[in-house]
Amino acid sequence: MGIFSIASQHLRFAVKLACAIVLALFVGFHFQLETPRWAVLTAALVAAGPAFAAGGEPYSGAIRYRGMLRIVGTFIGCIAALTIIILMIRTPLLMLMVCCIWAGFCTWISSLVRVENSYAWGLSGYTALIIIITIQANPLLTPQFALERCSEIVLGIVCAIVADLLFSPRSIKQEVDRELDALIVAQYQLMQLCIRHGDSEEMDNAWGALVRRTAALEGMRSNLNMESSRWSRANRRLKAINTVSLTLITQACETYLIQNTRPEAITDTFRELFETPVATVQDVHKQLKRMRRVIAWTGERDTPVTLYSWVGAATRYLLLKRGVVSNTKISATEEEVLQGEVVIKAESAERHHAMVNFWRTTLACMLGTLFWLWTGWTSGSGAMVMIAVVTSLAMRLPNPRMVALDFLYGTLAALPLGAFYFLVVLPSTQQSMLLLCISLAVMAFFIGIEVQKRRLGSLGALASTINILVLDNPMTFHFSQFLDSALGQIVGCFLAMMVILLVRDNSQARTGRVLLNQFVFAAVSAMTTNTARRKENHLPALYQQLFLLLTKFPGDVARFRLALTLIIAHQRLRNAPIPVNDDLSAYHHQLRRTADQVISASNDDKRRRYFAQLLEELDIYQEKLRIWQAPPQVTEPVTRLVGMLHRYQHALIDS
Repeated sequence: MGIFSIASQHLRFAVKLACAIVLALFVGFHFQLETPRWAVLTAALVAAGPAFAAGGEPYSGAIRYRGMLRIVGTFIGCIAALTIIILMIRTPLLMLMVCCIWAGFCTWISSLVRVENSYAWGLSGYTALIIIITIQANPLLTPQFALERCSEIVLGIVCAIVADLLFSPRSIKQEVDRELDALIVAQYQLMQLCIRHGDSEEMDNAWGALVRRTAALEGMRSNLNMESSRWSRANRRLKAINTVSLTLITQACETYLIQNTRPEAITDTFRELFETPVATVQDVHKQLKRMRRVIAWTGERDTPVTLYSWVGAATRYLLLKRGVVSNTKISATEEEVLQGEVVIKAESAERHHAMVNFWRTTLACMLGTLFWLWTGWTSGSGAMVMIAVVTSLAMRLPNPRMVALDFLYGTLAALPLGAFYFLVVLPSTQQSMLLLCISLAVMAFFIGIEVQKRRLGSLGALASTINILVLDNPMTFHFSQFLDSALGQIVGCFLAMMVILLVRDNSQARTGRVLLNQFVFAAVSAMTTNTARRKENHLPALYQQLFLLLTKFPGDVARFRLALTLIIAHQRLRNAPIPVNDDLSAYHHQLRRTADQVISASNDDKRRRYFAQLLEELDIYQEKLRIWQAPPQVTEPVTRLVGMLHRYQHALIDS
């Protein structure tokens, strides 16, 4: 049944893609657009891009959201192109160089913003380049060309959205409901493992899997939010559930770590409670009821703080989960949970990586410009456009080399496929719009199936084939022009790949160090008596950075453990009863400033000096806590943090 369902989804999306392309082609010719090719190409990319990323039919809303990003990126690119042309129309070479820098700048921005929004910035970079290259012969036609390009792109996006709506897009709501049930069961099983204090490798696998599942649930929330405005209440609850799920992971991990030094911290009563196996959400519900009765009987003072916090978080999870499933009006109790804390967004740790991406795109575009001007090749402009497209879209993804290879394979496959359509199919369908639509629909259908399998070169082949076919009004068939366009695409992809290979990205180690230092800063900044600062919830941002660390260093268990321990230190210090006085408040400010200098240090020597200064200040801070008679709930986590920083200072300060 599962295989049949997947096959039907693959066929349904292939029909949807064919419908989007045919609709854009028909409307483009019906309204006598000069280049319907742009509308067809846009419809293909907007529909096929999310399918390639998802590895199957995209969920409802994904195509619409990508279409909106494409509109935004196109308009930003058109405005940038008009501005550059107005300011530098008298110096064409300088104008092209500035446009190359603009493409690099857009790639730099796209490397720092959220992944789902990076597409718009990457698109705006090469859109400006396409406009400036195209109007070189007649700059006065720039406004007209920009307007035509925008209208054709909007038309293609509308056609893709209409096709998506016609073929009943998949809703992700049922997937969200199932994952919510499965996730709380997995959280309970993780806590059982932590209380049993089992094998550390098993614990690492369980922690890592839950972090990934929580990140995946957050991605589902984004899809659900794009799907329809009627899920706005569910979206608010899922946002809070993300924080609650991360809190459950943190409390479970702390329960495990506490037993390394104090096994007696977990009483026999709670060990017996957690011995009962659970398999469904109903089992978890029953166990939590028993635990709440036990806690009410023993009292908060005699309950381990991690277990008390975990049970409270699990109860909030179940409350919010019921609201997500039913999507009913938010109750007063839920509203109190939803407005409990201010969630702080994560600061990007990939600034060096973004700068590498800037230089890759800028240098590739400049080399393409010089190659075009030096050779005078008529399709040098096409090669330059492909360079900009490949570098702009590849840089934000984890493996730019594979993206460039996908485009290169796609352009190579487009040469024979496009030649077949150019020489045989299109001339034979000149007298019938129906035959033309059917021929393109057949091509789109089969490529659409391959795109969902993430076949290397499939997405590139779809875009490249449409780009070199003469879907203009009127159609003209000059084989030399077709061959030039096809070769221009291949040369452009090859040059872009060479630049990506030659300009090495050595930012991974630096990004890992910056991430770890951000965890240190979060732990240090949690030591505060400021009420407003204590209410700030850094947990989603910290786990987002932890997920990036897992992605960058998938097999580095030691680095993952260190980051997780620092997150636990942050949470414990955030809730610690630090004595309120002016002396400690002023010193908290000094500690935060020194920790920030560790992150922003420009070289290893400065970083070592500031880190040593931070360790000295933390020793002084421990002495101040003794003077002001701070309770063990404060002194113990500070001592653990200082010991951890001494133990792992090599990993924290060396690039």
